[in-house]
Amino acid sequence: MSERPALLLVHGAWHGSWCWEPLRALLTEDGWHVDTVDLPSVGSPHHGMHDDAKVIRDAINGPTVVVAHSYGGIPATQAAADLPDVQHLVYVAAFQLDVGDSLQKTVGPPPPWWQQEGGVLHAQTPETIFFNDVDDPPTDRLRPQSYRAFTDQLTKAAWHNTNSTYVICEKDNAIPVFAQEAMAQRATSQERLTTGHSPFLANPRQLAAIIAKAAS
Repeated sequence: MSERPALLLVHGAWHGSWCWEPLRALLTEDGWHVDTVDLPSVGSPHHGMHDDAKVIRDAINGPTVVVAHSYGGIPATQAAADLPDVQHLVYVAAFQLDVGDSLQKTVGPPPPWWQQEGGVLHAQTPETIFFNDVDDPPTDRLRPQSYRAFTDQLTKAAWHNTNSTYVICEKDNAIPVFAQEAMAQRATSQERLTTGHSPFLANPRQLAAIIAKAAS
């Protein structure tokens, strides 16, 4: 077991490390060492993508596979660049972007479910956008998201030099499947799940198997 890399799970916008709990339990039970981070851009308008990237980078200590969800793919892409300890990147319905890109630049006009209030964004109807196939959607645990994090641009992109797996979620209401498939072309390999945007809650066992395969 000591030869296995650690797994670092990076949540997306509006979420926190709490969202990984079912998946983390399965991976730990299977013998993996699993770490998580809480991104500072969630809950604060004063922190951007590069602040998130620093938190991720600081959490990498030794051979690691970084698993990122949704927006988390952007700071993970930034953080893992030039880090030889990062052995693989797993993008779970995530933004696998390139140098000079930002989430806002990629998305274009804000989707109708974004509600801006000052320097933060609130996610409207998260039960249908994020949790359409989750039995008990944890909408009360979501927090405001820094808008600045969505406009900060990548200055590095780890996937150019590090192997990656893209997990396409086929019933995703947050990131259209065609957009996921386009980004997945940048990955070394692709996997597919018949879930919505949150497979770590809807089907954590199947996602755990994909992560274990990629990390092995």
